[in-house]
Amino acid sequence: MKPRINYMEEAPELVKLIRQLEMYKKQTGFDEELIELIKIRASQLNNCAFCINMHTKDARKLGETEQRIYCLSAWQETNFYSEEERAALELTEAVTKIGENGVPEDVYQTVRQYFNEKQYIDLVALIITINCWNRLSIANNNVPE
Repeated sequence: MKPRINYMEEAPELVKLIRQLEMYKKQTGFDEELIELIKIRASQLNNCAFCINMHTKDARKLGETEQRIYCLSAWQETNFYSEEERAALELTEAVTKIGENGVPEDVYQTVRQYFNEKQYIDLVALIITINCWNRLSIANNNVPE
């Protein structure tokens, strides 16, 4: 498979806007490791090989373990993730698959046990951002190098 369009060249203003969303993560105060787990999990759900490849590398650079990266697709079946991470991953799945059930009340309540209102919105913004990158990448046949 070869890429269809170089969206970086063809739509630089769009890329600039998405990168601004990406920069917002620095204002959230979330651990970079948590952010990478969110990005990997959303990318797995969306089958975005390009982003999975990128963000697993980024997670490793931050010191994330191979075990946690490999088991992320089955995070519910392990005890490798903190309760806070589990809540964020559950929200990641709900927002990424929002057309199926929205964000169920029980998911929202679980997330709110660990994150305040602002943090909840920040998590949703992070999830929206990686989903945006995933969709742009998949629609253009980007493949990992």
